[in-house]
Amino acid sequence: MQFLLAFIVVVPLLGAVAALLPAPPGLKGRNPDQAVLRHGVTVTGVILVATIVLAAGFDHDHPSKMQATTDISWIPALDVRIHLGIDGISLPLLVLTALLTFLCALHSYFKLPAGPSPKAFVALILVLESGTLATFAVLDLLLFFLAFEMVLIPMYFLIARWGGAQKQAAAWKFILYTLLGSVVMLLGLLLIGLKSGTFDMVALATDNGRGLTSSVQVTAVLAIGIGLAVKTPMWPLHSWLPDAHTAAPTVGSVLLAGVLLKMGTYGFVRILLPVAPDGMHTFAPYLAAFAVAGIIYGSLACLALARPGAKGDLKRLIAYSSVGHMGFVLLGIASMTPTGVNGALFANIAHGLITGLLFFLAGAVKDRYGTADLDTLSGATGAALYGSAPRLGGLLAFTAVASLGLPGLAGFWGEMLALFGAFDPADGLSRPAFLTFMSVAAFGTLLTAAYMLILVRRVCMGAKREEPHRIPDIQNHEFAAWTPLAALTVLAGLWPAVLLGLTDPAVQKLLAGGKS
Repeated sequence: MQFLLAFIVVVPLLGAVAALLPAPPGLKGRNPDQAVLRHGVTVTGVILVATIVLAAGFDHDHPSKMQATTDISWIPALDVRIHLGIDGISLPLLVLTALLTFLCALHSYFKLPAGPSPKAFVALILVLESGTLATFAVLDLLLFFLAFEMVLIPMYFLIARWGGAQKQAAAWKFILYTLLGSVVMLLGLLLIGLKSGTFDMVALATDNGRGLTSSVQVTAVLAIGIGLAVKTPMWPLHSWLPDAHTAAPTVGSVLLAGVLLKMGTYGFVRILLPVAPDGMHTFAPYLAAFAVAGIIYGSLACLALARPGAKGDLKRLIAYSSVGHMGFVLLGIASMTPTGVNGALFANIAHGLITGLLFFLAGAVKDRYGTADLDTLSGATGAALYGSAPRLGGLLAFTAVASLGLPGLAGFWGEMLALFGAFDPADGLSRPAFLTFMSVAAFGTLLTAAYMLILVRRVCMGAKREEPHRIPDIQNHEFAAWTPLAALTVLAGLWPAVLLGLTDPAVQKLLAGGKS
């Protein structure tokens, strides 16, 4: 198990180096481009299988215990260690990352976005995977920061070199926002490490802030929270997200929404809640207020984009919906209760599955019709997917109702538990204030339903469009890439105990100061 976790983190990095080398004789296939794309599918497939084996070997009877741990001294002078491990909080995120990266590699094999060398594209995808997996596996604050930063450069180049219109501006906005947030976050991480005498996340969680004064905790939560909030993204630090999603290639949007946004909320749960509980207690009402503001803002922005004549972009609408969905995650964390934090972790996974699939579908619609403009796609002269590509339209409608939180699908449980957490927040937090936040967030679910149903009506319904050439419905490679996400959306909705059984004991231990 120790070897397997280290293998999962390191091999994508080695695969990225190998992707840049010439293909060995006999493995080139029809051409070198096909060979390197096949290499990407192979490496990400191996990592997915290894992650599934790791999940199967995980001790599900003790999900609160750190497992598959590696602890090696790296920089003795700073007491920085190569410390890896997983528990019930990080394991689902590890599996989600491996799955989405493999599906993106598979999709790219058949539909490579226009841009420079495929070698560079595959290498960047693998570096991105390695950094993300490391973020969820490391247990040292400085290693966490390095892994957190490792994903920024590959995502910048994926947007800037393989993106669409306005890609350079969107890429620069993405990198500037996230780097500035990271600088502030590093100061907070150093403050915790230097004041407590260790960067070990397990030791810090067990200490539960007892070695840090209240003022240090408040300062650390403010600094680290800003960096994590930019990546989440929390309103009003979200403005890089719609531009990045609109310009990014399909696989870039899938990985950005499905995986990278989770790094921010994971940091809140793994670092701030257990390490600086007094600081979190101070900022929890403000975090909840910003969360519900994001829910309402994201929903209203989506409604504005969905209305006729607004020239709204389908990918931009989905990006703004992420601001709202991640608001529910932050609201659950802000409640500082097991119910709310479990809801936040569940909503994290559900958002990765559902919004990842939505971006795959938006990319498919754009490829077929040459545009993602909703005014062009709607009405009698638009896509009318139910008539022109019924399976594609049906899957888009299914994913939209999953996104709006229909009971029985994955999107429902996380948001409901986050609202329950706000209904009865942790001791010392103002219950009237959190009841207000809960009411506003509940109203946001109605707005979400409104814009998603408008989206389905405009893109899927209408008179069948007369096409000079037949628009293809879901193709075999698309079916292979999308079916796992749709199936897991149903499974998580019908059987939430699979995920909650993993996260709940780990969350209980985390909030109890390292005591099971």
